[in-house]
Amino acid sequence: MNFDFTEEQLMIQQTAREFAQSEIAPTAVKRDIEAKFPDEIVKKLGELGFLGMMVSPEYDGAGLDTISYVLAMIEISKVDASLGVIMSVNNSLVCYGLEKWGSDFMKEKYLKPLARGEKLGAFALSEPEAGSDATRQQTSAYKDGNHWVINGMKNWITNGTSADYFLVVTQTDKEKAHHGITTFLVEKGTPGFGHGVKEDKLGIRGSDTCSLTFENCRVPEENIVWEVGKGFNFAMNTLNGGRIGIASQALGIAEGALDAATKYAKTRKAFGTEIANHQAIQFKLADMATKIEAAKLLTLQAAALKDAHKKYVKESAMAKLYASKIAVECALEAVQIHGGYGYVREYLVERYMRDAKITEIYEGTSEIQRIVIARELLKD
Repeated sequence: MNFDFTEEQLMIQQTAREFAQSEIAPTAVKRDIEAKFPDEIVKKLGELGFLGMMVSPEYDGAGLDTISYVLAMIEISKVDASLGVIMSVNNSLVCYGLEKWGSDFMKEKYLKPLARGEKLGAFALSEPEAGSDATRQQTSAYKDGNHWVINGMKNWITNGTSADYFLVVTQTDKEKAHHGITTFLVEKGTPGFGHGVKEDKLGIRGSDTCSLTFENCRVPEENIVWEVGKGFNFAMNTLNGGRIGIASQALGIAEGALDAATKYAKTRKAFGTEIANHQAIQFKLADMATKIEAAKLLTLQAAALKDAHKKYVKESAMAKLYASKIAVECALEAVQIHGGYGYVREYLVERYMRDAKITEIYEGTSEIQRIVIARELLKD
């Protein structure tokens, strides 16, 4: 595949890089320590069009391709992975899901403000007893006149306390198992809908994660996404694209770790010379750079297939699996290269290490990615 980026793609990359350095970097450490959601920065991301990057201009989106999205995600996540996942959920899961399977009514009422960055979205699939096995939905919904009544709980929901619109996956017919699952759009403030306390997390602390509760929460019938019984299909298909976003986030973390390690190695002296002159350090940097390049090619391949409207299930799973793996490895090596300094907040690599791990867990664990890849291979 040819990855000579277009002028537009390079412009998007440069815009994201400059924004990350000028607007995100100055407060990233403070927000991580305080676990503070970056409201003002998210608003500015929306104004730049970075929250509806792949949405058609018809629905007030930027109308960009997935490769542009990948490049922007890398630059944002390189500086702050918390902003990366906020951006990823809104783009890859919520906006994509609504544009692909939402009704005209939903696109007009919900997708447009999401794409403009005026509203923020969340994707509610995981539950206390339904993580990797998404078929075990316990949150239920039953029809009552022109409304559906939702009861249950969701766990680990990114943007959970800050989002305006939530795509909520529910069980509407247990007899039909995964064919009896339906997705609804629930607005913040709907009676019976609430959220728990924000989780105190190891990493991506600037992103808010919490549980959601539903107690006789009434949602109008027009807020069904796709159709009744298609909720599982909706979730799985949406996550295929979401994995490209998380792969990009992981790449940003890995690149940030490499940049920090390289810069430190050029200034830190040991045994009479900069440690960059020691072969042990050079080999670490070389391995990090090689792994990042391989992960980037996998991610761009998945993005290119998606843009070409070709099947990309296996490729997105491969990209997510490998990019998340090398994010953890590169962050650990960056800490090792920094030595004791790598273990303190003053040097950014300890945050990269904490942020990296979640990329192997959310939007499908590494184990689930291997299952997806193997299933696709065995279909041939």
